Amino acid sequence: MHTVVGAFTKVARVTVSSDSSAPTVLYRERQWAPWYMWLAGAALTVLLSAQFALNRNLYWFFIPLLVIGAIVVWFLLWLSRTTIQVDSDRRGTRWLRVDGARLPNSVVSRSIVVPKSARRNALGRQLDPAAFLVSRNWVDEHVLLVLDDPEDPTPYWLIASRNPSQLLDAFVPEQHA
Repeated sequence: MHTVVGAFTKVARVTVSSDSSAPTVLYRERQWAPWYMWLAGAALTVLLSAQFALNRNLYWFFIPLLVIGAIVVWFLLWLSRTTIQVDSDRRGTRWLRVDGARLPNSVVSRSIVVPKSARRNALGRQLDPAAFLVSRNWVDEHVLLVLDDPEDPTPYWLIASRNPSQLLDAFVPEQHA
């Protein structure tokens, strides 16, 4: 069963039998490039294709339109590759997965939502160089997860999220009640 929350986030709740080893997905978010980037890409594609076609036949318009359009679509899909997922394994451990990195909820000592007004400070001079950072310019809010793991030199994770409260509810519900 999939529930659409907002325009860019899918929250999936999947039931899994006890003999299955597949994790239960509690939250999933893909950070698509915003609509204005797609519009700018389309305008750039048409403008460049029209430049190729000046004083030539229509082939000089349509062939560059297809080639440049494919490059622009590939680039925008590449920008949209960030996926945030929270899932629970059979033992009940919740895992946060962000672009191949994994974090269990057992090592998170504190968690907060970083609002748009505090984003600049969190990403500016106060940012620890050892922190794990996943940020997109078009996503305003972030989630700050402070770690308590003596084996890991990473002090905290700072993750951009369109729905940070839902992310924290799924990942660390005992801290974000």
